Amino acid sequence: MPTILITGASSGLGAEMARQFAALGYDLALCARRTDRLDELAASLPDVKVSVKALDVNDHDAVFRVFDEFQAEFGTLEKIVVNAGLGKGQPLGTGRFDANLETAQTNFIGALAQTEAAARIFREQNAGQLVMISSISAIRGMPKNITTYAATKAAVAHLAEGFRADVMNTPIKVTVLYPGYIVSEMSATSKTTPLVASTEKGVRAMVSAIEKEKASARVPSWPWVPVGFALEHLPLPLARKFMG
Repeated sequence: MPTILITGASSGLGAEMARQFAALGYDLALCARRTDRLDELAASLPDVKVSVKALDVNDHDAVFRVFDEFQAEFGTLEKIVVNAGLGKGQPLGTGRFDANLETAQTNFIGALAQTEAAARIFREQNAGQLVMISSISAIRGMPKNITTYAATKAAVAHLAEGFRADVMNTPIKVTVLYPGYIVSEMSATSKTTPLVASTEKGVRAMVSAIEKEKASARVPSWPWVPVGFALEHLPLPLARKFMG
């Protein structure tokens, strides 16, 4: 069976991806800081092979070690999803550099380590699919508490697209996903609204895009394809009102 490695798989979008890929018959390599949550998740999955390992993506040596251990265990890693991240942050200049620094280190430097480790494996295999979880907030500079978060998500999208340029004439594929508002532990709301998809629905769109090996996708497509287009093209004063 194909194997997918998912970081940040102990909760939210990562855990739901694990459930949906297991239902499709994928073997799972799951890692996160909270192994108790991973063990609970693994016990709830159907009859597929599941391996879990502790990983803090800010421990960069551990990122390379854990990815290599998963490859040795499964033989081949068909897909690697760079999903682990933080949603915290504060408006710039308000004395909370500490919160913004933590977000930047986890969401970009941590993602860089994961991408380096994945890219090394894929180059060795001459096959595989790198999946980068960006955000709809990466489309424009965002105000208030998500300024730094949005900047990191723009950065990881460019990181993945740069790797795609390097390997575009090889069997290696790169997918960048731009999720809109999906219910998760990181999101500010636990309720669905016209702009907020349930975890199951939002992740179903993500899994579909990964399976189709799309280069990029705004998910779910409704309403985030038209909303994303509007965010790209609205003048900043209007975009700022639109972004709240």
